[in-house]
Amino acid sequence: MASEKVVLAYSGGLDTSVILKWLQYEFNYEVICCVADVGQAEELDGLEDKALQTGASKIYIEDLKEEFVREYVFPAYRADVAYEGHYLLGTSLARPLIAKRIMDIARKEGARAVAHGATGKGNDQVRFELTFWALDPGIKVIAPWKMDAWTLRSRDKMIDYAQKHGIPVPVTKKKPYSMDRNLLHISFEGGILEDLWNEPDEEMFVLSCSPEQAPDTPKTIVISFLDGDPVAIDGVEMSPAALLGELNRIGGENGIGRVDIVENRYVGMKSRGVYETPGGTIMKVAHRGIEQITMDREVMHLRDELMPRYASLVYNGYWFAPEREVLQKLIDESQKGVTGDVRLKLYKGTCMITGRRADKSLYNPEIATFDEDQVYDQKDAAGFIRLNSLRLRMRARVTS
Repeated sequence: MASEKVVLAYSGGLDTSVILKWLQYEFNYEVICCVADVGQAEELDGLEDKALQTGASKIYIEDLKEEFVREYVFPAYRADVAYEGHYLLGTSLARPLIAKRIMDIARKEGARAVAHGATGKGNDQVRFELTFWALDPGIKVIAPWKMDAWTLRSRDKMIDYAQKHGIPVPVTKKKPYSMDRNLLHISFEGGILEDLWNEPDEEMFVLSCSPEQAPDTPKTIVISFLDGDPVAIDGVEMSPAALLGELNRIGGENGIGRVDIVENRYVGMKSRGVYETPGGTIMKVAHRGIEQITMDREVMHLRDELMPRYASLVYNGYWFAPEREVLQKLIDESQKGVTGDVRLKLYKGTCMITGRRADKSLYNPEIATFDEDQVYDQKDAAGFIRLNSLRLRMRARVTS
C-alpha cells in the first residue's frame, strides 16, 4: 500500500528538517517539500540536496517574489497599512502566499495532508491554517508542535534526533534570536530580545546600516505611482519585486526602516519584534504623499478609519476571508487616480517628502494661496461656521 502524501512547508532549518524525518519515521508519510522563494536570498542555497538527502520524495522551490509583491504587498500598501501603528506586516503578508502555494502543490500531487513547523504560541500557525482551510475545508493539517506525539520540545532534543537519523546539522553557533526574511522585511524575535530592556545588537541587522553610520550626504529619489502602486524610481520603470529590491538597497544604505515594537499577537500574548523594512518604509511615506494631492478628503478619511481593521485581518491570518476581500475592493476603488510623482530626501534614518506632482492634482494654488484671490469668497466661511455651530450653541443653552 502506497504511503499517504503530505506537503511540508520546508525551510531547511533544524525544525523542518527534523519534522520531515519525523513524518516519515513516525507516520510513514511520503513527504513532499515546498520552499517558497519570497526573497530569503542565500538562505535558499543547498535546500534541494538537503531535502532529498533527508528523505523527501520531491521538493518544489518556487520563485514567488513577483507574485508576493504584486498580489500581496502592493494591495496592502494601497491601504496605507500598519499594524498597531508601526509593524508593516512583512511576515504577515508572506504567509498566505506560501500557504496558497502549498495547497496548489497538494492538489497537483494528490496529497490530502499538509504540514508546517510553526509553534502553538505564534501567529504563523494561524496564518497557515486559516489559509489551508479557506482554500480546502477538507485538508488534513499536521502541526507537530501541537501534537502529543511530538516530544522534541527543545533544540538539544531535535539535534539528538537529527544525529540519530542522519540529518546533517550545521555546525554553527546558535543565534540568540530567531529571524525571518523576505523581500519586504527581516524580523527578529525571541532570545535576548525577550528582555525588553536589551538594546538590539548592531551586528544583528542585515538590510540596513545604523543611522549613525549612514552617509553624511542626503539621497534624493523620485517615486512614480500609477493608481496607488509604485511603478518607477527616478523615471526608470521596474517590476514590482525589482522596485522593492531597489528601495531596500537605497533605504538600507541610508539607515531607513528600523522599528522596535511590542505587539499584541492574535493568540493573546505580547511579543517584542525588531524589524528592518527599508523599502516598505519609503514606499509607505511616498504613497501617502501622492494620496495627499490626488485623493478626495472623505474617501481618504474613510480608508484611514478602515485601515486598522484591514491591518488586523492581515496580521491575524484572514487574507482569504470575505471581509478582507470586500475591504480590498473598496481600497482599490479609492486608489483610482492616485497617480503621480513624489520626491523624497533620505538622510540618516529619516525619510522626508520634498515634492509632489500629479496631472490630476486636487491641490489648487489659486484657492490655497494666502494672497488675494478671485476664486474663494471668504465671507462664505461665516455662514458655514454658524451653521456648523448650531448644535453646539443649542447644547450650551440647555447645559449652562
